[in-house]
Amino acid sequence: MTDALVTWLSEGLLNASGWEMLAYTLLSTHLTIASVTIYLHRNQAHRALDLHPGVAHVFRFWLWLGTGMVTREWVSIHRKHHAKCETADDPHSPQTRGISTVMWAGAELYRQEAKNTETVQRYSHGTPNDWVERNIYSRFQWQGVGLLLVVNVLAFGALGATIWAVQMAWIPFFAAGVINGIGHYWGYRNFEASDASTNVSPWGILIGGEELHNNHHTYPTSAKFSVKPYEFDIGWVYIRLLAAVGLAKVRKTPPQLVKQKGITPPADENTLDALITHRYAVMAQFSKALRRAVREQLRQAQAGGADVAALQAVKRWLHRDEQHVPEAIRPAISQVLHDNAVLQTMAQMREELREFWSNTKHTPAQLAAALQQWCAKAEASGIAPLREFSLTLRAVRT
Repeated sequence: MTDALVTWLSEGLLNASGWEMLAYTLLSTHLTIASVTIYLHRNQAHRALDLHPGVAHVFRFWLWLGTGMVTREWVSIHRKHHAKCETADDPHSPQTRGISTVMWAGAELYRQEAKNTETVQRYSHGTPNDWVERNIYSRFQWQGVGLLLVVNVLAFGALGATIWAVQMAWIPFFAAGVINGIGHYWGYRNFEASDASTNVSPWGILIGGEELHNNHHTYPTSAKFSVKPYEFDIGWVYIRLLAAVGLAKVRKTPPQLVKQKGITPPADENTLDALITHRYAVMAQFSKALRRAVREQLRQAQAGGADVAALQAVKRWLHRDEQHVPEAIRPAISQVLHDNAVLQTMAQMREELREFWSNTKHTPAQLAAALQQWCAKAEASGIAPLREFSLTLRAVRT
């Protein structure tokens, strides 16, 4: 009996090799990530896609085993995060709570907010409330992860407990820590969303596509997180595969700018509609034009032997919204703009362009006329990147 017990503790029922246990660990943790991003995040929190009830329940069951999370709690906390992003009421913003706190105590922030009955009542609408949810998943949270521990130990022996520990740490670290922390602190931005969201990596594989966090905050109801040709969202690959066999239906994807071919028409109400609808993409195009103008100003200044230190120091911030620019940098930016007429014009035109979707005092016809004047001014400015941007803007349609 003793020898049999020792053998079982060392080998488990499966007598799996080290590589087989590693493969199981990676596959199971990836399934957990897929369940979070596809079911909890894109399906439940944002209604970006519909899932077949059977598929949705497989995800629910695995999340009960692999995380012990309750759907309505996770969804409520995430929706509140979007509604109160980067404010004191945001459950897990590194901008208000500190990057270290969110990175290493993100799971605890989640547990604290899950106890807030007001949050759950206000933001949990539409989440499952069937018999299984009420009587098993919500009622016996720790029993699910406990069952997975038993299964692991039976299958792999004592090492099964180590595998279980990795499974339990995967979501708290990568989702609660990396995405909620680094995803609002460090990385690149395709769009000037109103919050501090960033894309951690252009290849969304390890965390199921959640790495493309700035894209998500820009288009939160999109089932697809990648927007650039070089970006990859593995969660979207899984969704497309499910849709191909009738197990999922995509509701929304990122909007696409449509450019009219042929003669560029004058700016009109259709152009205005496209500007407002696709404002993030349009402003991303303007940022490219601004960065091009900065490079040209640097080239000219260097060719003339002028001092370019001040412009070099602030060039990475010139295309950013003011609220995303460090306070210490703002005086230097103001000085650079004061000294450079081209960049001052582009900065001013950028702010005027932003006013078109926040202006509620004028009719669409009046705003369209103002947009025509804006384009005329841009094209007469003598600034090549600004002129080319205006021509492109006049060609866009909804």
